[in-house]
Amino acid sequence: MSGFLPDEPSAEVTVSPNFGPRRETIDMIVLHYTGMETGAGAEAWLCDPASAVSSHYLVHEDGRIVQMVRESDRAWHAGKSSWFGRSDINSCSV
Repeated sequence: MSGFLPDEPSAEVTVSPNFGPRRETIDMIVLHYTGMETGAGAEAWLCDPASAVSSHYLVHEDGRIVQMVRESDRAWHAGKSSWFGRSDINSCSV
């Protein structure tokens, strides 16, 4: 994926290679705290193939929104998780 139009028109795009095909319809939102010192550091980590993690969006300290994975694709942000008996939260969430 060399680039895409953001699903959120006000978002910038920085493409993460860490994604796969979505297998379910989106019906959840997962919010994360990255624990990184800066938004730039979090963005670099989420776009690094060695990290094997990503998110659809990142909100920087200044409010800037960056989309890294299309909503139609499956970001790697929720790991091997479950919620109320459902598994593969990556496939049903943004």
